[in-house]
Amino acid sequence: MVQAVHFSEALLPEGWARDVRVELAGGRFSLIEPGAAPQQGDERHRVALPGLPNVHSHAFQRGMAGMAERRGASTDSFWTWREAMYHFLDRMEPGDVMAVAGMAYAEMLESGFTRVGEFHYLHHDPAGAPYAGAAMAEAVAQAARETGLAMTLLPVFYAHADFGGAPPKPGQRRFICDLDGFARLHQACGAAIADLPDAVLGLAPHSLRAVTAEELAALLAMDCPGPVHIHAAEQLGEVEASLTWSGQRPVEWLLSNAPLDQRWCLIHATHTTEAEASGMAARGVVAGLCPVTEANLGDGIFPAVHYRSVGGKFGLGTDSNVLIDAAEELRWLEYVQRLAHRGRNLLASGSNASTGGDLFRGALTGGSQALGAAAGIAEGMPADFLTLDAEHPALVGAAGDGWLDRWIFAAGRSAIDGVWRAGQQVVDRGRHVKREAIAARYRTVMTKLLA
Repeated sequence: MVQAVHFSEALLPEGWARDVRVELAGGRFSLIEPGAAPQQGDERHRVALPGLPNVHSHAFQRGMAGMAERRGASTDSFWTWREAMYHFLDRMEPGDVMAVAGMAYAEMLESGFTRVGEFHYLHHDPAGAPYAGAAMAEAVAQAARETGLAMTLLPVFYAHADFGGAPPKPGQRRFICDLDGFARLHQACGAAIADLPDAVLGLAPHSLRAVTAEELAALLAMDCPGPVHIHAAEQLGEVEASLTWSGQRPVEWLLSNAPLDQRWCLIHATHTTEAEASGMAARGVVAGLCPVTEANLGDGIFPAVHYRSVGGKFGLGTDSNVLIDAAEELRWLEYVQRLAHRGRNLLASGSNASTGGDLFRGALTGGSQALGAAAGIAEGMPADFLTLDAEHPALVGAAGDGWLDRWIFAAGRSAIDGVWRAGQQVVDRGRHVKREAIAARYRTVMTKLLA
């Protein structure tokens, strides 16, 4: 069945176009007609944007959002937050993860994300014993199936507590695999997403803290042509430990010792030198930036101004899911650079360029590359798009990239009207079509976990 939608304005790969009529068939755009009059029976909307990729998520962490905002007896940091996270996940079973992931994924769609890169490392039961198959991966896949969110699943290999193959800590028991066990788990993860439309299977060595050089080489030799994601240089403590271990910083070591190319996404890369950032750009690597989480954890600020000036690609992720909002991630990416450099419109590409427009296009292009799935309002692409509420007070008088500037910097998620994924409307008037049932189940599970 062919469905037709008419937009007064739409952002196409070649730029903004007016009076765009699209036809949807089999979950994809089968026809794109700029400058076309609406036909009888067409659904009509004022403005359409491609759905955004979310390059980095730990869905289960949505359940602890806001629960680590009380000062401890010592200095709070990423490392103290991590201990709180270990404590939170201790009791979660697959059904709990499915409920929490379902809430997170519904909120992602409501905010304009249409694909998630699920950096999946919660593999085993509470005692650390493997489940049959990949029960936890099946849980997040079911959440994606129910909500309609597209998924790039990134099963994580995690074997050690620190550089040089240090033994894992008790709190990490649910993550730990050896190479043979991980190979079986990775295969089972592929089976878990086999029936998800447009699903992609990737690979995620957790970090140089958790993976030795020999293990990294073995992982890269696996039969997995999908994206490769790795945490890198998120914290200064990590950089210092890497220098002690190898004499090189994490990103420096990866550039010297790993086959970095367009398949790779370095998550955070917060404490990256300009030389390292230039090296990433030259290899075509995507920087997976998570500004809201990085601010929440006190990680630091990625050198985005320099990175963009040398052609570096980036994607945006919600990481800990402490707050899920695509516009918020885009806004904070620019705002932290303004605070660091004491200037404005720093990530715009040049004179008179739209900051919102350049941020959005950058996140779309880099994020799509990082998740191994092309995106955009174009013939043959998955029909993943969002519409803005043109009557929103912050959008009055907008046109072209002004829609993006106003949405990102003035309106936020409240301006999103509808979201379509694979041609199906999953968000209507700003709310996921299954929100009530998903939220009720989430409340039940969270009440149990917090008892």
